[in-house]
Amino acid sequence: MNSKQLQYFLATAEQGSITGAARELDVAQPAISLQLANLEHELKIKLFERDFRGVELTAAGLKFEQHARLILE
Repeated sequence: MNSKQLQYFLATAEQGSITGAARELDVAQPAISLQLANLEHELKIKLFERDFRGVELTAAGLKFEQHARLILE
C-alpha cells in the first residue's frame, strides 16, 4: 500500500465514482482503477461496490476509509 493508492481511494470514495476522482486528481481513469484493484488485492478485501452509476463503499471500505484518512494526516 502506498500514499498514491490511499489518495485515489479517498478521492473515489468522496466523488462516488472513479471518473469523478480521475477528473478531480487530473489522472487517467484506468490508472485509478488499476491502483484501486491493486489495493483491494493487497488487502484481500472488497472496498467498493461498483455499478453503472458509480461506486459505493462496502462495510470494509467504510472502516478502511477512517484508517486511510488517519494515515494521510
